Amino acid sequence: MDFNFSEDQNAIRELAYQIFTDRATDEFLLAFSRTGKTYDDELWQTLAEQGLLGIAVPEAAGGTGLGLIELCLVLEEQGRRVAPVPLYASLVLGGLPIAEFGTAEQQQAYLAPLASGTCRLSAAIAEVGMNAALATSVACEPRGDGYVLNGRRAAVPDGAVADYILVPAADGAGNASIFIVDAKADGVTLEAVAIGLSGQRAAHLALDDVTVGADALLGAAGQGNEILEWLLQRANLGHCALQVGVTEEAMKRTAAYVSERKQFGIPLGAFQALAMRMADSYIDVEGIRSTYWLALWRLSENKDARAEVRAAKWWACDAAHRVVHTAQHLHGGMGADVEYPIHRFFLLAKLISYSLGNASQQLEELGRLLAEDDDLGFRALEL
Repeated sequence: MDFNFSEDQNAIRELAYQIFTDRATDEFLLAFSRTGKTYDDELWQTLAEQGLLGIAVPEAAGGTGLGLIELCLVLEEQGRRVAPVPLYASLVLGGLPIAEFGTAEQQQAYLAPLASGTCRLSAAIAEVGMNAALATSVACEPRGDGYVLNGRRAAVPDGAVADYILVPAADGAGNASIFIVDAKADGVTLEAVAIGLSGQRAAHLALDDVTVGADALLGAAGQGNEILEWLLQRANLGHCALQVGVTEEAMKRTAAYVSERKQFGIPLGAFQALAMRMADSYIDVEGIRSTYWLALWRLSENKDARAEVRAAKWWACDAAHRVVHTAQHLHGGMGADVEYPIHRFFLLAKLISYSLGNASQQLEELGRLLAEDDDLGFRALEL
């Protein structure tokens, strides 16, 4: 059995690595952070020109027709450079469900522009990781040949620049459906919100008597929960892919720093306590990688991956905290300087860790799955 990536997959990884490394240098990111901008439009267009925005878009809609593995390889490289482009929201939250459940007309309308770099997507699903008392909702009411949407959704990832947003909504009977909503439609309000030092990466969404046609319905009416569960597995896995890149690069930079920085005339890395912390970081990064790859393989083979995805996201939340905390700590005063690059990895790692459910929530959901399904429990024992 060959566990290596294919030649095409390695070529995609190398292309993504080259693009992100050439553009998102430490010097560029520092200068970019001083402009007040959040997203690098030039990098976004380069990704479009090189076909990476259409990596998981069907060929009929102008993409390359590849899959989740290839998309995750690109996300890993984005995480490695902490590159300021809304790849995750557009390609994972918006692109994947439209490619899977959308009609040919919807794919042409939304995915073809995505692949060319002229359209950005997102999904209003942040509530799944929120306390029930804070979660907002959207109601849909059939009217004529379409629907009327009313309600609120909080913290839409990269919603400040999204052209279209996938919005879950429930009818009076509690049946959920998902709609593709034009961000510029009448009655749609997006309030940009800043997260940490990363800028305006999210937006609160308000829908007041927003009228959408039947062609805005993704999948079938009442299929919303099925689509949402399908999307959540891939959304959590996309977070894991980003986290692999973030934590591995943070670890490598820290190892290089303690190998060069001297105290009492010898490198910091020569002290046993620091060496042990770096060894722990290495184990944590490999734990994130191995659990994420297992879940990625099962999903790409259309196998049940519910437990594996939850386990991988738990590692991506819990272990990532230790890795980036160690990176900050071992950099000493330099780690506290917001113009020194290591802080970017800490911020992105923590943002990922608290999106769509933190470590405790992932562990709780994993426990529920194992308790409800004996097969999942036996599979966990085999691992």
